Amino acid sequence: MASKVLIERNAYHDSVTLMSLSSKMNSIEGVEQAVISMATQMNKELLANIGLLTDEAKVATANDLIIALITDTDERVEEVMELIYTELTAKKEKKGKENNQTAKTINSALNLMPSANMAIISVPGKYAAREANQALKKGMHVMLFSDNVSIEDEKVLKETGRDNGLFVMGPDCGTAIINRSGLCFANKVSEGGIGLVAASGTGLQEVTVQIDRLGFGITQAIGTGGRDLHESIGGIMMLQGLKALENDENTKVITLISKPPAPSVQDKILTAVKKCKKPVVVCFLDGDAKAVEAAGATFSPTLIDAARKSVKILDPQAVIETEITDGVQRWITAEKAKLKESQQDIRGLFCGGTLTAEALSIIRSTGKTVKSNVAKKVEEKLSDITYSVGHTLLDMGDDEFTKGKPHPMIEPSLRNERILQEAKDPKTAVLLLDFELGFGAHDDPVGVTLDTIKLARDEAAQAGRYLPIVAYICGTFKDKQDYQQQQKKLQSVGVYVADSNEMATRIAAMLVQKEVN
Repeated sequence: MASKVLIERNAYHDSVTLMSLSSKMNSIEGVEQAVISMATQMNKELLANIGLLTDEAKVATANDLIIALITDTDERVEEVMELIYTELTAKKEKKGKENNQTAKTINSALNLMPSANMAIISVPGKYAAREANQALKKGMHVMLFSDNVSIEDEKVLKETGRDNGLFVMGPDCGTAIINRSGLCFANKVSEGGIGLVAASGTGLQEVTVQIDRLGFGITQAIGTGGRDLHESIGGIMMLQGLKALENDENTKVITLISKPPAPSVQDKILTAVKKCKKPVVVCFLDGDAKAVEAAGATFSPTLIDAARKSVKILDPQAVIETEITDGVQRWITAEKAKLKESQQDIRGLFCGGTLTAEALSIIRSTGKTVKSNVAKKVEEKLSDITYSVGHTLLDMGDDEFTKGKPHPMIEPSLRNERILQEAKDPKTAVLLLDFELGFGAHDDPVGVTLDTIKLARDEAAQAGRYLPIVAYICGTFKDKQDYQQQQKKLQSVGVYVADSNEMATRIAAMLVQKEVN
């Protein structure tokens, strides 16, 4: 084995670029480990774990770039190093050709673009609040992609934003569509009359995607960050978003999306909803339908239901199909007949956290016991994320899986090893997968998973078992990854592609449903 560690001083690159590049280098034959990252404390701990934390790396700062390699030969080290620098240089040159200029501070960025009124911030958590505060002082709205921001800092930032008529979307806000521009992870959707506010990234993606597929569109899709509806934050940004959409003449219907809020925050939100002069659809997963309806709003238990009801309010004449067709029923019956008696469990491996939570809610509603790493109920919490028990749903994008690694929406191949693990389990009856398209997502998420899917089914077959796989693609026909091509790739290897996350989950549940005599 050969190794090499280089430190580039004051050579900042965004984390998404570096994570994608690391993943690309790790896929090269002969590369044992490739770490390309900023020298944050977490990333230095990762270097220590693989034995590459040099003295120079120990004293590197978060503004310094680390390139660390372990390969099979010295020659390979140099080849891969050259490739890394080629990739990084190409990105810089592309920025130059597009007349993009680099700024290292909020102030210098405003000097280059004086009319800017929004800052998207993605820096290590301990610096994020400071940068967000600087942007707010300059009168800018903030989208805070960074996580690991304290809840105390979040509250101060959001109160500052509210008091100055500015939005603070985040921290850990991954999705928004503002004035037709998709920010971070977002899909290309049509314009229309529905405005959304969500404390949920893939939840917001799923609802906007389904609205688009129904032939309708949106005005704004405002993200708040996942903790906005916690007790200590009080729904500051959801309330501000609701008011902004109520005052927006182009928004005819308002849709709110979240996992269950704290009871006192739900009361606060629903009090505002009751006063709202526009129709409101509320999708609080595992939420209180009676409380929502008492506030005069429409309750939706699932994400696609929120899209359907929003569209139906906007256009009562819209034709919407909701039932599982006879063709799907026949497919389920045929697949069930191929399963062995030992195959009883659903194994869901998700890139989207809210899609995981929705699937958990749906499977629970069928009377099944289910475990997950993102479950809120103690009895549903998975004790060991490395080992599935019974019906198990994993959010592979949760911090437990992504420490020092890219999010699976950026690099879905990180899920491949777990796909093979679940396929080898004789109790696995069906694999449930999601694939996200759109801005920020991998250019070919199905393509980097296809060989693994083939291998998983082959290994199950060699063990005398048949393995059904059900998938959902969260995307529109307008997304850059080409939805139809992604769909065809999955179908070419026998994967059933459902029209929604809800439908995929219901199909998986039906595959393991015992017949009642």
